[in-house]
Amino acid sequence: MEWLSEEQQQIWRNYLAMVGRLHTAMHRQLQQDCEISLSDYDLLVALSERGPLRINELGQFIGWEQSRVSHQLRRMRVRGLVKREGDDDDRRGATVTIADAGLSALRAAAPRHVELVRSLVFDGLSAAQQRAFGSAIETVLARIGTGTPGLTTATSRS
Repeated sequence: MEWLSEEQQQIWRNYLAMVGRLHTAMHRQLQQDCEISLSDYDLLVALSERGPLRINELGQFIGWEQSRVSHQLRRMRVRGLVKREGDDDDRRGATVTIADAGLSALRAAAPRHVELVRSLVFDGLSAAQQRAFGSAIETVLARIGTGTPGLTTATSRS
């Protein structure tokens, strides 16, 4: 077995640190500003962009396991952020829609969230670095083959 080179190890560890710190910063900002979690925000964005979705479609779109989606949606329904429509006996046919409270929360959260992402990620990168960063992400996502169309527009970049 060949281990990662020292340079690869450093890149990987920096990547993990970056993702962890970004998630923490985004979660903290959303909690402070709008009292929603990053997971709430992710689902609200998906529903606002795609409209009503079946639970399995929503999970595929955002790249989550169905159990995680179901648990998150249950918490969000209790708070009135989403609505479940359809046959209660047939979970496969049930669809989820964004509720008025969810749309209000999303509208309140989005401007500051975008500002945070832009300031932490994009403002420090040149246009060429942004393109290279985007290309690297698309390449990795394509190699993973997650089948999550909402996460990448690349079909294959090797």
